Amino acid sequence: MSKSHFPGLTRVDHIGLTVPDLDAAVSFYKDTFGATELFRLGPFDAKDLPRMADGRDWTAAHVNVPGARLSLVMLQLCPNLRLELLRYELPADARTTPPRNCDVGAQHIALKVSNLEVAVEHLRSRGVRVLAGPIAVTEGPAAGLRVHYFLDPWGTQLELVEYKD
Repeated sequence: MSKSHFPGLTRVDHIGLTVPDLDAAVSFYKDTFGATELFRLGPFDAKDLPRMADGRDWTAAHVNVPGARLSLVMLQLCPNLRLELLRYELPADARTTPPRNCDVGAQHIALKVSNLEVAVEHLRSRGVRVLAGPIAVTEGPAAGLRVHYFLDPWGTQLELVEYKD
């Protein structure tokens, strides 16, 4: 294993997504990808947790969201990826639409598949919104790469990736 420039860094542990309906999101990722539920935690409510020594509430100090109430579910999405789904009941003024890909802070999850067409058809057969594609790279260092973007039911962008030798 190569030496990391960050002390003790060994791998990515999980990716977190905030969703508006925790049970519906768990169902989507289980039904669409075969994810398995590892555990649930919460709800955690800032008003019920001890304040920090500097006066901030627990959620402001730990997750940078003052006055939050949240719950989470950790899923095993595939052998090397855990997906943490978070539901914030508070604060009430949370944005309800995900950022566009061009917005600072936007992200997407790319999932490697062995057959892009079969994976896209699987999504379509479950009513998932699949965007135009595939995008095929035919030249350069990524030649043979094909990708296809899609959205979860709440507009989070995800990507299927296929590499050809």
